[in-house]
Amino acid sequence: MKKNVMDTLRERGFIKQTVYEEELYRLLGSESVPFYIGFDPTADSLHVGHFMQLIAMKHMQEAGHRPIVLIGGGTGMIGDPSGRTDMRSMMTRETVDYHCECFRKQMARFIDFSGENGAIMVNNADWLSNVNYIDFLREIGVHFSVNKMLTAECYKSRLERGLSFLEFNYMLMQAYDFLVLFRKYGCRLELGGDDQWNNILAGADLIRRKEQEPAFAMTFTLLTTADGRKMGKTAKGAVWLDENKTSPYEFYQYWRNTNDADVEKCFRLLTFLPMEEIRALCAHTDERINAAKERLAFELTKMVHGEEKATDAQNKARAAFGGDAENMPTVQIGAGTESVCDLMVAAGAAKSKSEARRLIEGGGVRIDEEKIADVNASVPAAARAAGELILHKGKKVHIRVQLR
Repeated sequence: MKKNVMDTLRERGFIKQTVYEEELYRLLGSESVPFYIGFDPTADSLHVGHFMQLIAMKHMQEAGHRPIVLIGGGTGMIGDPSGRTDMRSMMTRETVDYHCECFRKQMARFIDFSGENGAIMVNNADWLSNVNYIDFLREIGVHFSVNKMLTAECYKSRLERGLSFLEFNYMLMQAYDFLVLFRKYGCRLELGGDDQWNNILAGADLIRRKEQEPAFAMTFTLLTTADGRKMGKTAKGAVWLDENKTSPYEFYQYWRNTNDADVEKCFRLLTFLPMEEIRALCAHTDERINAAKERLAFELTKMVHGEEKATDAQNKARAAFGGDAENMPTVQIGAGTESVCDLMVAAGAAKSKSEARRLIEGGGVRIDEEKIADVNASVPAAARAAGELILHKGKKVHIRVQLR
């Protein structure tokens, strides 16, 4: 008999909140349950924040349950206020459609869209775009209490700064999505991050009120570091799944630099390695944890970019830390680049000359083995004569720079 997927999700640390938990457990253990997760198309790529949702979806599918990927082409044109202190900028329909297509291609790496419980991808713009507002208020709005809605965290946190009526509608629209998916596909469960709890709960409650049928909500713990910060952010911004936005090497390095305290959590939530193997990998808290970090980085990069690019990223990272210039990440810049600050910007080690100056002032910049102390320093003559150099930024960024 297959293991109940709730046991798997609970053991690996996914589950944060549920409703009617015993009833849901029995249902997931006895039949195939259509479920959905929503993704707002606010960019043309998924990022690390979505990664955990895709892994959860894969666990569910492998346990025999049918995934429904809901792309928020309609709700995405309004914007979810959850976790925001400002209003999202509204996108055009053309932009949303383009983002949806990008998502579709990326998700196909994780989710099986064929077979008996093959995933379905839907766009809520297909039904929300044609909603009659009066009919919507009469059918859906009558089931929502404004007083209760205002106690939801996603709204409470915005009241002082200002909450538009446009955004106030978001909970109703997401609840309506769940109702539509129940009616069209028999969907009985919505999953999502714990910051979505109120929106997800509203949908399950709407189905129970209108259809007199069981519906369920489950949220996952958010992907955060041990000190509570959201994972997936760097100095450059989000860590994307699109290699044109975050290269396989940068993606690998992000996970290779995971804090010691977060390694086991990342293994549990973001890989499919057996728990026994994860515990063995993370059994040590001394320098041996570095082997676990390297394995974590390789596994995640392989899942997103394929084994060949993961191996290449791993080789480059080992070269950078081991001093093997031949396999180190390499960039070519103009031979006429004069200052170290200009060189750092051209090589991608700093976003601006002011950032480069701050790094130099902090003592974190070396060229080959020479520490750069002067913010106005020129590229060393020896490096210029050799036509290449190794640029070190701190302890973790090492770039081979060819002067051409």
